[in-house]
Amino acid sequence: MTAQGHCDPRFDRVRRVFDDNFARGEELGAAFAVHLHGEPVVDLWDGVADRHTGRPWERETPVLTYSCTKAVTATVLLWLAERGLVDLRAPVAKVWPEFAAHGKDGITVEWLLTHEAGLPVVEQDVPVAEFEDQPAIAARLAGQSPLWTPGAAHGYHALTFGFLTGEVIRRVAGATAGEIVAREIAGPRGLDLWLGAPDDVAARAARMSAGEPAGGIGASAGFPGHSKDGLMTRALGNPNPNKLKGGGNHPVIMRAGWPAMGMVATARGLAGFYRDLVAGEIVARETLEYGTRVRVSGPDRVMLVDSAYGLGFMRPSMYFLTPRKGAETAFGHTGLGGALGLGDPRRGLAMAYTMNRMMTTGPGALRAYRLASAVYDCLS
Repeated sequence: MTAQGHCDPRFDRVRRVFDDNFARGEELGAAFAVHLHGEPVVDLWDGVADRHTGRPWERETPVLTYSCTKAVTATVLLWLAERGLVDLRAPVAKVWPEFAAHGKDGITVEWLLTHEAGLPVVEQDVPVAEFEDQPAIAARLAGQSPLWTPGAAHGYHALTFGFLTGEVIRRVAGATAGEIVAREIAGPRGLDLWLGAPDDVAARAARMSAGEPAGGIGASAGFPGHSKDGLMTRALGNPNPNKLKGGGNHPVIMRAGWPAMGMVATARGLAGFYRDLVAGEIVARETLEYGTRVRVSGPDRVMLVDSAYGLGFMRPSMYFLTPRKGAETAFGHTGLGGALGLGDPRRGLAMAYTMNRMMTTGPGALRAYRLASAVYDCLS
């Protein structure tokens, strides 16, 4: 199988790795895009968008990118902070008074972004009727007590990250994160990237397929320390898209635009986001440096592996595998099942990998890492 699209001859190794992922049987459909100093150097795609119908993956095929969303949501907060609409160092309760209940009055907006708030789980089961009512889910979190002393440790807020930050955004901007993304980031730049996908976009999106057994939103069974009733499972499993037929493929999930995992994008669109972010075109370079500076690192109370975060952005760690050549300056975010968005300001590099075969363990979990490594090798 030979990929479709464009690959600068300097990056032929990237094309070979992309093709090898298919040859190994690790892909159904996938796309990979890379920009170097603002110029597109890789734009590849291949495979099928829907394994049931055989619909091919095409140049404009979007797909649910799961937690790659978090980097975009974090950027919205940086954008609002630049405009003086939110103070990231201030308590959340300053803009969301109800949040102060049960000892949460000292939790800052930054702690929401660094996964230090101690609220990785929605304790009450979220019904399907609330899936498109983010303020209702946020209200549930406002009524909870932290599971650990806020600011004392970090643990991945897989889903709650979005409902917490999304409510702050809504209160300070009078708009949802998705509305700001459309109006201020994706729309003006022509990026195929939606946080709250219209039904016509959802209809042509690739259909996600499990590459391995999964529960909740799909991933915890593949991680060390997983248990049926453990914190990881609870963090990943409520609200649970699998209450809907097709799970993350359901139009309700794509339309809801959950700010932690609801972004629908093409690889080209997500890479274009990182291209413009690294270039200082979305927020100032100084703001980006502030946002990507490592704030927490070490054992993650939820995922039970070492992780590292800036303000919503992953930094290199066991949970964000990055080629050694990018270890000091790369940032971004992975998405459940294998997706990746990454920027490297020092090298003027931006890349994104999207796919529809979800794999979190075994060699298939390294598809994006192999592609990123090939990119860095080609820069040498």
